Amino acid sequence: MDASLTATEITPYVVTAISAYGTAVLTRARDQAADATVSLGREILHRFTRRNRRQAELESAVRDVAEDPQDTDSQAALRGQLRRILEGEPELAAEIEALLAQSGARVAATGERAVSVERMSGGTIVTGDNNRIKG
Repeated sequence: MDASLTATEITPYVVTAISAYGTAVLTRARDQAADATVSLGREILHRFTRRNRRQAELESAVRDVAEDPQDTDSQAALRGQLRRILEGEPELAAEIEALLAQSGARVAATGERAVSVERMSGGTIVTGDNNRIKG
């Protein structure tokens, strides 16, 4: 288990949940109608907050992301907290890895204009401004 890779993988889900609910994500009950990504991020956070010694630091990082979900520095600080917790709690790390495997979730790219594709047959992906595609 690589805590850094796992933290990097789960941070987008957690940020999505925080973006949707703000700091209320720490206490909000599971909503059956919620989007799968938000639900996964909320479940991940729930597992982190229910039994870890770094809860105050984690809640502070969640508040910072809730204030500005697009702030990459806040996201990096949150990812660092998640990584430190995973490194110190191998049982939680295994639980999170199992949760990710069960969900089938995989994220490889995050941030503005990021692209992540699991399967693609044909087609074009273009990012940036003023691009032209001639077909």
